[in-house]
Parts: sequence; structure tokens; C-alpha cells
Amino acid sequence: MSTFDPDALECLAAIIEEGGFERAAQRLSITQSAVSQRLRALEAQVGTVLIVRSRPLKATQAGQLLLKHAKMMRLLRADLERDLKELAPSSTGGGRDEERISVAINADSIATWVLDALTPLARSGLPIEIIHDDQDFTQEWLREGQVLGCVTSIGQALRGCKMDALGTMDYVAVASPAFAERHLPAGLNAHNFHQIPFITFNRKDDMQREFVARAFGLQRVILRQFYVPSSEGQVMAALRGWGVSVVPELLVRERLAGGALINVAPTHAQGVKLYWHCWNLASEVLDSLSVALRTSAGTRLRQA
Repeated sequence: MSTFDPDALECLAAIIEEGGFERAAQRLSITQSAVSQRLRALEAQVGTVLIVRSRPLKATQAGQLLLKHAKMMRLLRADLERDLKELAPSSTGGGRDEERISVAINADSIATWVLDALTPLARSGLPIEIIHDDQDFTQEWLREGQVLGCVTSIGQALRGCKMDALGTMDYVAVASPAFAERHLPAGLNAHNFHQIPFITFNRKDDMQREFVARAFGLQRVILRQFYVPSSEGQVMAALRGWGVSVVPELLVRERLAGGALINVAPTHAQGVKLYWHCWNLASEVLDSLSVALRTSAGTRLRQA
């Protein structure tokens, strides 16, 4: 069985992750010419094109397979680093930025419970990279081999992966007291939702529409929307009277208790079940990630 040059594999990963040859060269501290040479050598060894030279650059199916292989090699090195540190605690380790351990997590989880889970691992020196996307789309990063695990709302495991149920994140509709008094004196209902602006994460985010549709038994919902691509930013916009935002109750619990925000639809909360998916590999680092996320989710998310 052929073996692949580790430097060439990392070069391929850097090109895909950084979105181009120039940034890959900067990350690896080599020239663009060296990046191109390593990629050509790897493509010659595999016998097929690994990257489509489009904008943005995309990995071919073969490129995705080798990207996943490169990340598996990173995971093995991270396991080795962990074992060596246990044998030689004074060792500073040899972890490099290009050997980072990537996971895809939705922004609302990052803003509420995930960082507490990952803090001990980050402090131990594990080079974690968090990639954020909507909870309905994070699994695509895992499917394409760009991450080794993801937090997602999809409850079906991919081939070669394992899945753990984490719990349910509850979402509530909130607005500032002044906005609610002026625009929603009787609360949010089926007759006034179309008259007010909603604060939405981005164009992928269907949470606001789904919340309104389920709360009021509607099949089709059209909303006036502002887009604020940050969980915390949505809350800040709501505090400033931009409109209504549907956000995790965990994120606004203290502001609701203190009166800075008002729940404008108190009879309805929308639950989103979250799952952790990761490669089905024997790895201490992967096991540590899984345990950390399950433990934190068990105390912060609603459990069935």
C-alpha cells in the first residue's frame, strides 16, 4: 500500500482550509511554488486531480478522501503528544498550527455551553479549531472530511461515524421592554408577527420562521428580517430595540430574569435536539472531546 508524504498531505489540507495557495504558503511558512510542487507530487502519486481550481477552491472526491486522511494523521499525532506529555510532563510538545483539531459547531452552542466543555482541553494545549455554521449544516463539514466531529441537529449518523444525543436547546422569542410596549402590547401573535422586524443570524437561519409557524399553526411564514451574524449580536440588537429575535433561552436567561428583555411569546418555546457526531476511531483525543461535550451538554441542555 502506498504511503503519502505527510508534508504533502498537510499542504493539501492547508490549501483547502485556507481557500488558496497564497494563504496555505503563509500558514506553512513555505513559498507558493513549494505548495504547488507538493500538490503536484501528491496528485501524481494518486493519479488524479485533488483540487478544482475554481473560486472558491474545492476538493475533488479524491481530495476529500485525502483531506480526511490528513486529519486522521493529525489526530494520531495529537494522541501521541498527549501520551508523551503524560510520560514527560515538562515537555512543551511539538503541536503546530497546521495540526489543529477541527470541529464544526453551531454558533448558538458556542455562545452558550460548548466553550465551557472545551476549556480544559484548550488549557492542556490541544490545538482546537472551531468552525461555526448553522446546526442544520455542520454535518456537511464532517461529511466532506474537513472536521473530525460536529454538533448538529441531524440525528442520523454518517457512515464511519458515531453519534451521541446531547440534549435539547430551547429557543424563546424576546424583545426589549420598550419595543414590546410600543409594538406588541398584547404579545406576539398570529395577527401581528408580519408587522414587526425579526433579527436573524443569516440567510441560512430558519429559526425565526419555524418558531412563528409552529407557535401559531401556520404553514407559510414571511418575515421582515434584519441579519446579524452573531448569537450575542442578535441579543444586543434586541436590547437596542431592533425587533424580535428567537434565541436560546440559555443565552438570555439572566436578562429575562432582570427585565432587560421580555419573552413576547411566553406560551411557546421551540426545542432543537442536538447531537455530537464524530469519526468512529479509537483515539484518546476524540474520546476526550466526546466526553467533554456530553458532560457539559448534560448539565446545560434540557434532557429528555
